[in-house]
Amino acid sequence: MSELILTPANVARLAEELARMRGAAMKVGQLLSMDAGEMLPPELAAILARLRSDAHYMPPQQLRSVLTAAWGPDWQRRFRSFNVRPIAAASIGQVHRAMTKDGEDLAIKVQYPGVRRSIDSDVDNVAALLRLSGLVPKGLDVAPMLAEAKRQLHEEADYGREGRCLARFGDLLAGSPEFCVPRLHEALTTRDVLAMSHVAGQPVEDLAEAPQDLRDRTMKLLIGLMFRELFEFGLMQTDPNFANYRHDAATGQVVLLDFGATRDIQPGMADGYRQLLRAGLAGDLPGSEAAMRALGFLSDAVPPDLRALMMRMFEISMEPLRAPVFDFGANDMALRLRDLGMEIGERREIHHLPPVETFYIQRKFGGMYLLASRLRARVAIGDLLYPHLNNRLSGDSSSNA
Repeated sequence: MSELILTPANVARLAEELARMRGAAMKVGQLLSMDAGEMLPPELAAILARLRSDAHYMPPQQLRSVLTAAWGPDWQRRFRSFNVRPIAAASIGQVHRAMTKDGEDLAIKVQYPGVRRSIDSDVDNVAALLRLSGLVPKGLDVAPMLAEAKRQLHEEADYGREGRCLARFGDLLAGSPEFCVPRLHEALTTRDVLAMSHVAGQPVEDLAEAPQDLRDRTMKLLIGLMFRELFEFGLMQTDPNFANYRHDAATGQVVLLDFGATRDIQPGMADGYRQLLRAGLAGDLPGSEAAMRALGFLSDAVPPDLRALMMRMFEISMEPLRAPVFDFGANDMALRLRDLGMEIGERREIHHLPPVETFYIQRKFGGMYLLASRLRARVAIGDLLYPHLNNRLSGDSSSNA
């Protein structure tokens, strides 16, 4: 049946429809497109890949009406030039290149009209589809997860909030010249428009055929940054969409884009992961299980045999951290995790969900794994992690983004 349905022509039609729908529906396609070939055939993942930066964009007249509502009727006088054709178009908004009267080269993200109004219904429709498909076990209360999904998408649709997160990351990485974060243009930023400096760079996926040392360095930087976000900053950009990362060949910098899904990480959550990783690296299974319980991954609602399967999954997931250098392009870890996950998924009596905050952290972990696999990188992950395991979170994560 899957061979009949998942033909390239049908997937192309699906991608076209998701690109037209935008919003939450398109994000589902983006998540599917990040597959590194373990779940989807490569040609199908390639068709879906355009969803990461190629939605249907607004016609010029609609664009002008959105900008007039945000900036007033004389907004064009602020610019030497404003290219009405977007340089990128994604799930919530599209990006335009512009030059101010003062000579500032800007990238301006403009939100599609009606995105915020459609979020709740989009999430409800996806939830209804999951229930009808039988993918959600009966009796499992997914209401907290759906409520959090709606909240997260509403936050992503607030470009004023994203601008503040962009500025926070710019400050945090001011002393890290290997990264480039666009500079916020606060005067032109509103709830529906985000203005920032335009930065050069090629899509990070284009490095797939680059020399091995460049692929390794890029992923070393991104994985190291992920650990800093969790354990040092107390602030994590949790959307690992590949389109959010670029590489500037002229400077060697990794360019970071799109901070809409930024979340504060509470010190207790960071310390919980620290305890889990310490136990996992030490091969301490009782300690690992205790840490997983403390984080909410396990509970007495999970039968003992399924807890054993979940612990096997955890042990497999620790392999990259224990290896002196982990080769993301030459291992079968994802396949083994998939098989165990399917075995767990066939059981319908599980009535337990971990805390919602862990889903966002795990999404970032998974996204970095998929990107490293796409680039076939080789990284000494343990060396990046060890410095964070003996220090408690030092940043103040109490402030809201």
